[in-house]
Amino acid sequence: MAELNQEHESHRMGMHTEQLAGRTQQVFFSAEESENFTYPYAFEVDFNKRAEFDAADLDAPAVNLRIRELMAEGHGTIVIKNPGAKHGLGVGILNRLQLYFEGSLGYFGVGLIDGPNVRISGRVGWSCAENMMAGTVVIEKNAGSTFGAAIRGGDLVCKGDVGSRTGIDQKGGTIIVGGKTGAFSGFMMQRGRMVICGDAGKNLGDSMYDGTIYVGGEIEDLGVDAVEGEMTDLDLQWLKRKLMAYDLEPKNGFENMKKIVAGKQLWNYDNLEPTEKKLVL
Repeated sequence: MAELNQEHESHRMGMHTEQLAGRTQQVFFSAEESENFTYPYAFEVDFNKRAEFDAADLDAPAVNLRIRELMAEGHGTIVIKNPGAKHGLGVGILNRLQLYFEGSLGYFGVGLIDGPNVRISGRVGWSCAENMMAGTVVIEKNAGSTFGAAIRGGDLVCKGDVGSRTGIDQKGGTIIVGGKTGAFSGFMMQRGRMVICGDAGKNLGDSMYDGTIYVGGEIEDLGVDAVEGEMTDLDLQWLKRKLMAYDLEPKNGFENMKKIVAGKQLWNYDNLEPTEKKLVL
């Protein structure tokens, strides 16, 4: 019965009849519709209403619950002291909020967020801001691997160095790294921009599908189908505005920055999708 229901649902969604044009972006809502700016269940908060608490003796679920309770009380600015590098802190926040962590976060910090502005004074572990939708996240020190995996929007900034696979499967937004990145940064990138002020490790942009990577230092080597593009005046103007906002500069100066784009030899990816769906269904 479950299989029959699954097949019925796939027909209702048009998955058997839709024409896959590829390389397009489906529009789910209009940004001009103000009711779509916030979630219907989002809390009304006041940025001038500030709260802080000490997380030293709390586990991660308790910290996240306390953040939610404070938002429900209308606090728009929350400071968390002594986060202690616990994993999964600040996740799933779909609200306007000024959130400050005074210390370091462990794995999967501030993932699945849509809207808050987060500042972290310490370091972050693997997969920080995974699947981030909107807002800003600024880390003052270093970050682990898979930084900003599958990010879809907003600005994700690490002022220090970042591990391997930065921005893997990036689908939008901007990732900025003040230092250097590890191997396979931009792996399978699909949209958005990545700015690396320092050096980039091996296989930069491997199998990238679209999007743009800017590098201010040296590139160890490029991955499959990643090629150097032409830097335009618009690129430089955007880079200067963006990096100035976070008080960062490229290692070798703006005039020597490199632009990496997809060679677009792998664009038959979409053509395989109908076959993949048939296998799944």
